Amino acid sequence: MGGNKGQITINHSASAISLGSPERQTRLEKLLIAADATVRDAIEAIDRGGAGIALMVSPQRRLIATITDGDIRRASLAQVSHDTPARSVIAYRSERHREPAVATPRMSIAAIRHLFQARSVRQLPVLDDEWRVVDLIELSEMVDDGEPMSAVIMAGGFGKRLLPLTKSTPKPMLPVGDRPLLERIMNQLQRVGIHNVTMTLHYKPEVIKQHFQDGARFGVKVNYLSEEQPLGTAGALGLMEPPAETTLIINGDILTNVNIPALYNWHREHDADMTVATRSYEFQVPYGVVEMEGVNILRLVEKPVKCHFVAAGIYLLEPRVFACIPRGERLDMPELINRVVKERLTVVNFPIRESWLDIGHPADYERAHTEVRKYESVKA
Repeated sequence: MGGNKGQITINHSASAISLGSPERQTRLEKLLIAADATVRDAIEAIDRGGAGIALMVSPQRRLIATITDGDIRRASLAQVSHDTPARSVIAYRSERHREPAVATPRMSIAAIRHLFQARSVRQLPVLDDEWRVVDLIELSEMVDDGEPMSAVIMAGGFGKRLLPLTKSTPKPMLPVGDRPLLERIMNQLQRVGIHNVTMTLHYKPEVIKQHFQDGARFGVKVNYLSEEQPLGTAGALGLMEPPAETTLIINGDILTNVNIPALYNWHREHDADMTVATRSYEFQVPYGVVEMEGVNILRLVEKPVKCHFVAAGIYLLEPRVFACIPRGERLDMPELINRVVKERLTVVNFPIRESWLDIGHPADYERAHTEVRKYESVKA
């Protein structure tokens, strides 16, 4: 699953790269942040530039540090404030990645490819002899690093909390803006290069099948799995033939712009068997909380705010995980995660920093309409 293709010209026979086009310079400007930038500034540059990286530079444009999307998400797991200096997130990198990997305009194609592999990075700032940033090369521009990935959309729920809206319409088929929520998810998968999609169905499956049919109209191939009896939030996966590739699992009642390529890269970076996308959830305890050691009170904290990471209904699974799923038996996702951990497979947390909304209640559904209108007005 490769990233966005840039306009870089690679001359394999001459082992040279043509850099510095106006289009590339325009993109590069979007990635630059100042030495006093905050984590929030870095996030804005990463999202603005679309390259998964921000480049911290001096007024003379000399490189000070690189801040990647992965750095931001690791800092999120440590609950680092967005108002913190951006350079602080570097502390959450592994030791071998503390110093940025960089290229020069004179490096050969072979040397650049070797550097990508040796340093396990996906972006290389290009610096001149004065350490000034002149361009950025992405791994996806050098090689087609795409790998096959399929997706499963869990779309079998009743949506009882949204009655009477779901009396004749499955919850994933409720319109959000000008199209069903499930169509928005399908379009998102297609845009990132996922073309093999399975839908698990139970409640009013004919409505979904009639709309999507074989998926050709949406640029994907759709397969259907029907649950005769509800099998929980993960049990329907046991009805599948074990896949040969990494599989994205996503609930059919989620409105999100989560960066799926970033999720996939995180999964690969951590050599994970299963990646669980999570969302930070904060709540305030409405009372003073007593902190104790034995019977002794150490202090009283008035109405503290607690933060937890909650499962966001988005997962990546390697084929070996499917051996943990019984065929035709009820299984919920928390139980599957615990089984995978018990098998000593690697399960990692991917914190979502993008928009995310679980449409479970009428208020959530109304908010989904608001979010879509807001997004589409900005896009227009």
